[in-house]
Amino acid sequence: MSGKKKLLFVMNSLVCGGAEKSLISLLQSIDYSRCDVDLLLFKHEGLFMNKIPDQVRLLDAPPRYKYFDMSIKKALKNCLAEGKPGLAYARIRAGFLFKKESHPARREQLLWKYSSKSLPQLSAEYDAAIGYMENSPIRYVVDKVVKARKKIGFIHNDYDKLGMNPDLDDKYFSQLDCIATVSEECVQILKDRFPAYKEKIALMHNIVSPSAITKMSSDESPIQKQEQTTIVSVGRLNYQKGFNMAVEACDLLVREGYDIRWYIIGEGEERGSLERLIQEKGLQDILILTGLRENPYPYIKQCDIYVQTSLFEGRCLTITEAKILHKPIVSTDFEVIFDQLTDGYNGLIVGRDAHSIYSGVKKLIDDQELRERFIGNLGHEEMGTEDEVHKLYQWIS
Repeated sequence: MSGKKKLLFVMNSLVCGGAEKSLISLLQSIDYSRCDVDLLLFKHEGLFMNKIPDQVRLLDAPPRYKYFDMSIKKALKNCLAEGKPGLAYARIRAGFLFKKESHPARREQLLWKYSSKSLPQLSAEYDAAIGYMENSPIRYVVDKVVKARKKIGFIHNDYDKLGMNPDLDDKYFSQLDCIATVSEECVQILKDRFPAYKEKIALMHNIVSPSAITKMSSDESPIQKQEQTTIVSVGRLNYQKGFNMAVEACDLLVREGYDIRWYIIGEGEERGSLERLIQEKGLQDILILTGLRENPYPYIKQCDIYVQTSLFEGRCLTITEAKILHKPIVSTDFEVIFDQLTDGYNGLIVGRDAHSIYSGVKKLIDDQELRERFIGNLGHEEMGTEDEVHKLYQWIS
């Protein structure tokens, strides 16, 4: 790569999630003697806002995008006060879409037709514009970035499990120079689903720095360690993460007399239903929903067992982080986990149901020798992926 490149990254926000954390790690790994970087967030919010490197120029958030987050009554009042009847009509149509389409990913695909009306074109010139997440960020790069020599889109999940309509993505993928995803499994899924674009589908693992994670894990732990077994899980409180199964598994363990505390770190739309299920089982003092935590690593460092209950993943960043901190792991058997764990060697892989999760956790609680063997095996693994940033340099050259 010759000459300093000008890059644009586009993302919804920096709320606490794997893709957002991955973006921050990537931005922290870029050589700014080689690149000038702009970052466009549709909303300036999230726990990672203060992690944006100083060298990154944060562009202003599109001022009218918020109309698609607020109540329709308030949005229409604002649109009409600004003399934007077309935007008001788009907001009305979006309201109908929210009532008609219950599937979140397909809804976001369809919503772009209306929400894009609130987003002006970006006329600045870039060597590469990078939509760092499926759906709106990729669509923005294709439709709204006028002058970009190359356009790149990232898919951070198992495309088929997301439940999106491939026909709606096809016209956007056709206009990308590179479609990047985060695991070998996800690469193959995209090639199977979009064979016409298989030559531009590429792998870039999430960037993980073991030294940074180890350092952050040394902050004071909020967990008061006692005699009980401490379990930690990290993830958004949504359907994909399967935390309802964690509650059921916790209940089975408690009924069998195990003295445990289980911390679930994250936030999301399923908080209410999870709280009701926890209360129904009488687990309020045993299974704790901590909410968002900017630094979850002291929790992981202090735990005895890390548990992942996901139904699907692109590549599970929290599994990698737990491995870096040498934690015995129980994970459900979503497809890409087999790239990260070897069952019986550095963790246990169990079925995607509450009883299987319970059985795996029970086995690790009961078998101290197995836990210690996992910890020892994890200590021999190389898990840093900082060099992945060089793939980006190749793509934009």
